[in-house]
Amino acid sequence: MRLPAHAEPNPARAGARSAFTLLEVLVVIVVLGIAGALVIPQMGQTGILKVQAAVRTVVSDITFIQAEAVAFQERRAMVFDVETSSYALVEVPGNTIDPVTNTMFDPTKPGGRYVVDFRDEKFGDARITSAVFSGTNTLIFDGMGGPVADAAGAVPGNGGVIRMTGSGQAFLVRVEPFTGRVVVSTEQP
Repeated sequence: MRLPAHAEPNPARAGARSAFTLLEVLVVIVVLGIAGALVIPQMGQTGILKVQAAVRTVVSDITFIQAEAVAFQERRAMVFDVETSSYALVEVPGNTIDPVTNTMFDPTKPGGRYVVDFRDEKFGDARITSAVFSGTNTLIFDGMGGPVADAAGAVPGNGGVIRMTGSGQAFLVRVEPFTGRVVVSTEQP
């Protein structure tokens, strides 16, 4: 059986190895250079991502403490400390909110206390600039999951607002009255 003329091996190339041409190598280098030019500026914006992670942490902890209050049919609170840009999740036995003795347990935190500190480097330069709930720095949920004005009473709270800033961005985390629904929006820093 004879191969077609175009399929027969070329005796001139029998000992030659196949390789990339200079043009092919240059095209690959140019494409990699363009890809690098697009990626490297994005790597400089990790501070923004850290601030957004801090906002998501606050929102998830609000949702968690509300669900915890409903699950155990007991009051739970988030006590904010704007000076240290931190907050604690606290159980509310009876009518007393005591973040020193009643901070909830979290095995992943130092000392097992459920305290979130935004001075930690994983949150970049995210900071809590204000936290106001019914005139205090404490968000309290009753056993039905609704915000209340104080630990002892049944008066519905007015909701509240947490302001967070960092990396040139500012966020507003609103907790609505009655439902405790959380809404996040951006504002001018």
